[in-house]
Amino acid sequence: MIEIQHLTKTYAGGVQALAGIDLTIGSGMFGLVGPNGAGKTTLMRIIAGLMHPSQGSVRVFGHDLSSAEGKFAAKSLLGYLPQELGLYPNLSGREFLDYIAILKGVTDANQRKRQIADLLEEVRLTDVADRKLKTYSGGMKRRVGVAQALLGSPRLLIVDEPTVGLDPEERVRFRNLLSSMAARCTVILSTHIIEDISHSCNSLAVMNKGRVVYTGSPSDLILRARGNVWHVTLQNEQPNGGLSVVSSLQLHNGVQYRVLGVPDAHYNATSVEPSLEDGYIWLMRQNAVVPG
Repeated sequence: MIEIQHLTKTYAGGVQALAGIDLTIGSGMFGLVGPNGAGKTTLMRIIAGLMHPSQGSVRVFGHDLSSAEGKFAAKSLLGYLPQELGLYPNLSGREFLDYIAILKGVTDANQRKRQIADLLEEVRLTDVADRKLKTYSGGMKRRVGVAQALLGSPRLLIVDEPTVGLDPEERVRFRNLLSSMAARCTVILSTHIIEDISHSCNSLAVMNKGRVVYTGSPSDLILRARGNVWHVTLQNEQPNGGLSVVSSLQLHNGVQYRVLGVPDAHYNATSVEPSLEDGYIWLMRQNAVVPG
């Protein structure tokens, strides 16, 4: 369990990244979602022990991060995949993982070899393990990142914006990989891509401007938008009147828009069941910010 109370972070110049976060994260996969600049990465770095908060407390499996002892104990239970993982391009995947394992304190050579072989198999990189990292695709580099985070069998895995820049096929593979991880440790997935959350998380928090504006299940967030999601098909105009456009689809008789709000009668709108993306956008609309 991760317990966060009254957490704030203000950077030099008075920029407030976190404004009083209260959050409890249990087992399984937990989604942390919000627009860019919402404070997600700052929160992840504080939980990972890489940044000090201005005020408030964080406890990771009972370890208080405000003390040196607590931070050291929590880090020993942690695997972390940041947005930008520094790789050594001239090392092979296997060599890189061996180096990281040594840094994590896995000093027995045979134990390192076995653990690295198992992780390479799990992330499906065994066949390319001896190729240099500079030859890896973006998706392969992300999978190396997951493998290094899992060295030492952590109880908590933090992944920050892991699918940005991946093609659709790699994104699906990566989500499936993280879902399998959640069976053996707590996974915190921070992202602004709602689809990543909808396919993998059973609980989530939504952040906006340094605050948590929603915590709960994806299904409850979906229900918030019920009755406010519509299809309208237009030929020579775009939806207006305060409607938020979620998506559009070109049809033979015009463009079908998926919109949120209360459409005027002349639109001849058809009510549709909401998705998680609809629920998220409706929530952000209620908080006076429509994410771009």
